[in-house]
Amino acid sequence: MTDSHVIQTNTRAAMAARDILSFKSRGALTALSLMLVLGAGLVAGSSSVHAQAQKSAAMPAVAPAVKSDVARVNINTADAQTLAATLKGVGETRAMEIVRYREAYGPFASAEELTEVKGIGKSTLDMNREVITLE
Repeated sequence: MTDSHVIQTNTRAAMAARDILSFKSRGALTALSLMLVLGAGLVAGSSSVHAQAQKSAAMPAVAPAVKSDVARVNINTADAQTLAATLKGVGETRAMEIVRYREAYGPFASAEELTEVKGIGKSTLDMNREVITLE
């Protein structure tokens, strides 16, 4: 695909260079200085366009699935304060019950086992499935 901005910039630079070189009354040093300035501008402009083209070519055709920014909590290692802060519908008392259950029966084998804890029902488990980890 051709970028019209690049074509316009290159055309303007070429016309300016032709105009500079056509002035015979100007010194060669002045003409050379102006050519260097114009050339540097072209290089700087084309590199940013080139970088944009590479960036857009590198982008996938289909956007990847959006990752969740939700904080996760390991129910086998987290303390009561962390559990209460992370799990919806779980306050300090319920979080302490989770820790007590874990201490009494060992680590949770599955997230569903949380429903065995006093005060944790299926709806609380369903609200928190996304954030619960076991490892």
